[in-house]
Amino acid sequence: MTKAASAAAKDLAAAGVAGVHLAWADNNGIPRSRIVPITGLADAAVRGVGATTLFAVFDSHDAITYAHPALSTPSGDIRLVPVVERLRRLAGQRALAWAPVRQVAADGSPWPYCQRSLLERHVAAAAKEGYELRAGYELEFAVAPLGSTDVASAPGHHGPAYSPHALVELDGFVAALLRDFEANGLGIGQLHAEYGLAQVELSLTATDPVSAADDQLLARQTIHAAAHAQGLRVSFAPMVSLAAAGNGWHLHTSLWRKGRNLLSGRPDGEGAGYVAGLLRDLPALTAITAPSVPSTMRLRPGYFSSAYCFWGVENREAPLRFVPGTDLLGPGHANVELKPSDASANPYLALSAVLAAGLAGVRDNLSLPEPVAEDPGTWTEERRSEAGIARLPSTPAAQDAALLASQRVSDALGEEVLGAFRACRASDARWAVDHTDEEIVAAHLWRY
Repeated sequence: MTKAASAAAKDLAAAGVAGVHLAWADNNGIPRSRIVPITGLADAAVRGVGATTLFAVFDSHDAITYAHPALSTPSGDIRLVPVVERLRRLAGQRALAWAPVRQVAADGSPWPYCQRSLLERHVAAAAKEGYELRAGYELEFAVAPLGSTDVASAPGHHGPAYSPHALVELDGFVAALLRDFEANGLGIGQLHAEYGLAQVELSLTATDPVSAADDQLLARQTIHAAAHAQGLRVSFAPMVSLAAAGNGWHLHTSLWRKGRNLLSGRPDGEGAGYVAGLLRDLPALTAITAPSVPSTMRLRPGYFSSAYCFWGVENREAPLRFVPGTDLLGPGHANVELKPSDASANPYLALSAVLAAGLAGVRDNLSLPEPVAEDPGTWTEERRSEAGIARLPSTPAAQDAALLASQRVSDALGEEVLGAFRACRASDARWAVDHTDEEIVAAHLWRY
């Protein structure tokens, strides 16, 4: 590792790189980083870089909560160790490179709060059982001029939704995104003007779960830098306006075994068990994948954001939207989209919970109910009750209760991560009590 880091540092320095972002995501989905000089990369790869243990209990407003007993004092350090094989020069920030980190204890031993290491363990455990997960994100974000305080009064584009005319206003930004993503090793499936206020969406190429989470963080850095260079700023926040559709970061996954996509065709057998496992634990999963106070505000009926607990085939109101393979696309294309997912989720935790819940469904031989092709939000409460379709948690308290009610999802996080995560959510909830909905949206608008 030292040789690889030294060689990479030498090449980057020769190309004009001065420093490296050592990046991770906290329990609010907010990226954090330390920059080390390029000459310090090789040492950081061995010894790491110091950081406080309290990053695990930062809330969404950069307040530190001491409610988690194991991290209840300001004392303690960890080391941030770059994953050198994921090192990338940032095309939009030519003097800087980027690498995700593993968080380890001060003596180099595993630190139980490292979300990336948690996901690595889940992926390794699944591989021992013969399973492989493929994952890819769709990223929605709103665009505004640099220096603007909100999106509604200064939208970066004026629509129409899905129109090429909308993106003419963002022509330089779009060109920079396409170039910078390719240079940074990020694959884009498509990019377009979305339905929401000044909204753009792009999809990342599916890959293994750890790489998918890394890619999500690198994509954020790439998008922010490209926007800034074009005199723009972007918001990944779940809500940018109370009157507009919010930003989701939809998570597409498929389960594979011996080179075969188990979701090909209509889900049955192990594939059905995987989707059924997600459906069984969907309220608890949503507490991880859409965990912020604005997340609960986004999950409203009629906004394609998913408000009720059910699954459907190509149903855009379904929180679990099954996307079948076709003769044109092939069986490998089949996947299930988790729609109640957004930028306030730590991607490593989200994928850990999804993988654990889905595989539990396989092990338990769960079967799927019939898919729903309609929007249950238009039904009467009586009809939803007869169909067994309930509302997803719509308050922080309801999310916390759902998380605790699922032993599978709680166990997937582990006692330490779960405790720190819940402390952050409780701190956010206490903050929100004293603020209006408008103030909540404004406070989160540029956090991600």
